[in-house]
Amino acid sequence: MLHRVTRDRRALSTAVGLTLSGKIYKRHFDGSIKSEGIVTTLQHLHRYLPDGFIVIWDGASIHTSNTTETYLAEHPEIIVEPLPPYAPDLNPEEYCHGNVKQRLKNATPANKLQMRGMLNRGFARLRRRPDLLLHFIQRAGLFVKQLW
Repeated sequence: MLHRVTRDRRALSTAVGLTLSGKIYKRHFDGSIKSEGIVTTLQHLHRYLPDGFIVIWDGASIHTSNTTETYLAEHPEIIVEPLPPYAPDLNPEEYCHGNVKQRLKNATPANKLQMRGMLNRGFARLRRRPDLLLHFIQRAGLFVKQLW
């Protein structure tokens, strides 16, 4: 998901992982996220979830690149569940990003550093709201009754 900071619509990007335990993991990137950024994000998640996890994502080229596929082949404990082409309504992460972006719609950060701070505060707010995280997961059509 991309967040506008300047006229360059891809000045800052954030990759987010949600867990059923109510945790949010995120990585910010300058510019648009490339395959190396996806691998960096997977490595970040893997540090906190060493037994593995399920990734739900679309068929974007950064998700299916040789770089990403090579990393995933080396880590069979990471399971990928592909979404249909362009199906943001089936991805809980899209609702998470949408919530943070909605609260920042009138924000006027002077630079990327300020925007990162605003995004970090938005995600920190969601970390304290497991009810919203559960809602995002349920809204995407995943059947979960509670977060662990």
